[in-house]
Amino acid sequence: MAPNRTPVEAAPELTEQATAKSSIFFFASVLVVTAGVIFLFVTNPAHGRWLQGYDPVGPWWVSTILAALPIVVLLGAMAILRVKGHVAAVAGLATSLLIAIAVFHMPARLAFTAASYGAGYGLFPICWIILPVIFLYDLTVKTGQFVTLQESLTNITDDSRLQLLLIAFALGAFFEGTAGFGTPVAVCGAILISLGFRPLQAAGLSLLANTAPVAFGALGIPIVALHGVTGLNIFALSKTISVILALFCALIPFWLIWAYAGFRSMLEVWPPILVASLTFAFAQWFMATYNGPTLVAIVSATSTIVVLIVFLRFWRPKRVLNAKGEDVTGKSRHRYEHGSAKVFKAWLPWLILSVIVFLWGIPQISQWLDARTTIKLIVPGLHNFIQRVPPVVAKPTPEAAVFTFNWLTASGTAILIASIIAGLLMGISPKSLFSSFFKTCFNIRFAIVTIAAMLGLGYITRYCGLDATLGLAFARTGSLYPFFGALIGWLGVASSGSDTASNVLFGSLQQLTAQQVGVSPILMASANSAGGVMGKMIAAPSVVVASTATNSYGQEGTILRFVILHSIALACLVGVVVYLMAYVPPFTALVAR
Repeated sequence: MAPNRTPVEAAPELTEQATAKSSIFFFASVLVVTAGVIFLFVTNPAHGRWLQGYDPVGPWWVSTILAALPIVVLLGAMAILRVKGHVAAVAGLATSLLIAIAVFHMPARLAFTAASYGAGYGLFPICWIILPVIFLYDLTVKTGQFVTLQESLTNITDDSRLQLLLIAFALGAFFEGTAGFGTPVAVCGAILISLGFRPLQAAGLSLLANTAPVAFGALGIPIVALHGVTGLNIFALSKTISVILALFCALIPFWLIWAYAGFRSMLEVWPPILVASLTFAFAQWFMATYNGPTLVAIVSATSTIVVLIVFLRFWRPKRVLNAKGEDVTGKSRHRYEHGSAKVFKAWLPWLILSVIVFLWGIPQISQWLDARTTIKLIVPGLHNFIQRVPPVVAKPTPEAAVFTFNWLTASGTAILIASIIAGLLMGISPKSLFSSFFKTCFNIRFAIVTIAAMLGLGYITRYCGLDATLGLAFARTGSLYPFFGALIGWLGVASSGSDTASNVLFGSLQQLTAQQVGVSPILMASANSAGGVMGKMIAAPSVVVASTATNSYGQEGTILRFVILHSIALACLVGVVVYLMAYVPPFTALVAR
């Protein structure tokens, strides 16, 4: 099998001089824009407080349609009109500015400041994660280590269905637990391509697999944030979320292989799928119940990887499919005999990445480093100048706007350090490392613009109150609210790209509405996070990460069309589970107290 081309190699052939000139122009443009944003922050005077209004038009349903328009434009442009991500993102951003200023009467100064604040968050930490992951991937391909890694995975199993299960589901869950923020999609998408999966296929399947562990991603930050905004017991939230997601931990592996190979082909490999799904589901429930949210995804993923590898030593499918879906049963295949030392060397970059990212996420280490290196910048003219009002919150609450520049403790920094260490151990000179990093920066330039624009849209949605208008529309459903409450979480992640952000945005709304409807606030706060994980696969930042990591930039619409029906169907199933837990014995007893 020929080595796969890296994102750098797949780009149009450019001379070193042309690449350097283009890179200088691009980064000079970024610096100019950044300087303009800083100038806006510094010179932006404060003119009193602005209260959010959630029904500016009159009929609530008209306000709801207008509030949804930016997201409709963004997703519709990619999925229906098939425009490139950066064009769709800019169109969505422009629409959000128009709706915020002209319809919701948000002062233009606040709207542009919120958009700039969101764009800054898109650059750091989100783009700061994508960049070093792709950089590491490029280095492993450049040195030939990625081919050896690919061949070692083939030695575990040459069936593409089981490779997908091991990599996209189990290994992806590990990276979600350690880093989150697009890391599992970027890494696993690249590995799947090396095994022969088509780039668009690798992107879509990586997104679909990255669901069950999202609520406990990045060492449980989404649940920690949910606890922070609601004040509800963190162990009760953790346990209830694990119970809601238990069915989906068992279901997603079957769903993933079915989506990839079809129902009949999925049934042919049901034993290892069942082993993986039950191992993951039990480990997640056990850790969430007795240890809290921090190590849930990591322990679940590690347990699943170990159990699955051991199981595959004793079980083989009767029919073997390659990555193209072709039946290669009985055909002679080459067994790669590299020796343990060479295989270890091939896996070493990713082991270094896993260890450093894990160490970076240990609270004792991250908190110690945070206290000494993190810089917090209050956004002038935005911080505490916008207030959320009832019924979204119990009393008027100012919206903070503090940019946290945790340059050392950010996951991207850990990945970059791991990439440099791995590169040096692979024999790459410092000069060559710098050159490769510079080329990687240039090749993801459009992804950087896309993510910055998308996060700008997301922050306007938050600070203008468009998100609350959409959430309140679901809250009007009365006794059906437990079902639609899960969809609020789904909507929050689909629009913001983050389960953490969705919990911060809608946690209080879920708690207050649950009290009005007469169901458990713990259940509905948990439903927000559990429903949100199904929106991760269609979130625009996630789609762009997937397209960039698999060298499919410009094909975001195709990827989105592949995953959107899966996302909606799974979110509705979460709503059904939450409804049963709210009203129907014995499911009501599963809610933690």
